[in-house]
Amino acid sequence: MTALRQRLAELRGPAVAPQALDARALAALAANPGCKRRALLDGAGVNKTALAAALGSPSAFGQSQFAFMRGNAFEARVKADGGTELMRLLYERMGGGAGCEAPAPGETRVPDLSAAGPEGRAARTALALREATAAGAWTLLDHPMLALEVAGSPAYLEPDAVVVRPDGHWTVVEIKSFPMIDGSADAAKVGAAARQSAVYVLALERVAAKVAGAEVCHSVLLVCPKDFSNLPTASVVDVRKQRSVTRRQLERLTRIEDLAAALPAGTTFDVERPAEELAAAVESVDAAYAPECLAACELAFHCREKARAAGAVEALGRSVRGELGGLTTIGEVLAAAEGAAGDPADPTVAALRRAAALRAEALAGADVRC
Repeated sequence: MTALRQRLAELRGPAVAPQALDARALAALAANPGCKRRALLDGAGVNKTALAAALGSPSAFGQSQFAFMRGNAFEARVKADGGTELMRLLYERMGGGAGCEAPAPGETRVPDLSAAGPEGRAARTALALREATAAGAWTLLDHPMLALEVAGSPAYLEPDAVVVRPDGHWTVVEIKSFPMIDGSADAAKVGAAARQSAVYVLALERVAAKVAGAEVCHSVLLVCPKDFSNLPTASVVDVRKQRSVTRRQLERLTRIEDLAAALPAGTTFDVERPAEELAAAVESVDAAYAPECLAACELAFHCREKARAAGAVEALGRSVRGELGGLTTIGEVLAAAEGAAGDPADPTVAALRRAAALRAEALAGADVRC
């Protein structure tokens, strides 16, 4: 492990602190497990925003400062007064278990989770979860720290909150600043929150496996502003599907040490190096670009430019790539459609030629009408 940490530090550059691998990044990584480039850069803690700027392809990916401040203000309101409003919402939506009454204001325990470093905070969180389960009382863990191994490298995750109910159930609470209008929110944003929460559930399960009487809920509490106000409301989101998919995809990731060992000697992603050297280092790791990366990865613009320059069909989307079989470039696709290449017995080639013939027929008809 010491040798691996030293190697990852060399990849980041001298005296460069590693970037934390959060649940949002893990969810995006799980959605594209074939991208070795992102797996290595995230595992090494490389600052992909600075790297993209150094490569000449800066990305606008991420939250604005205004949205960040608004989210923090809303979260503070939800957790005010010892989490009274949050606990009320949770009890209304999920109950408290057999024979459990709603927590009275000021009755909820809020343990201190401060400790030195992420490892210390993760250990302190595990201890607080164990104590809360044994006590059988309502407990709110504000920004606990959870650990999850990803491709052989530890990742430390910080959910908004975890509630321990008197019956020993642990529930993840995700607080978002997008509105919930008439009881429903934007489906894409809810889906992203569910994938992020599924990562927290996986990390909690590692702790719960060592605590007697503990059980992690596979439904999370999503708290959002109600309608167009700043008042909180909540809904229960089932993340069993997202949890299964995320666990399976994370298990498929190549181990970080294997990816690092395959790099040419002297490879580094230090943003102080010349752009040409950085570009060569980035291209030495295989990527799996798809248009969906534009909403999830800081290097998406750089990878898109390279995919377009190579004429890769991945630039058209995963669904198109899946339909084209062994045809990997747009040039090959056009040649097959025009009859200049490809096996006519191949169903993909036959479908392309049929589509090209229909297109030519449609265009000819349009010219006659004009």
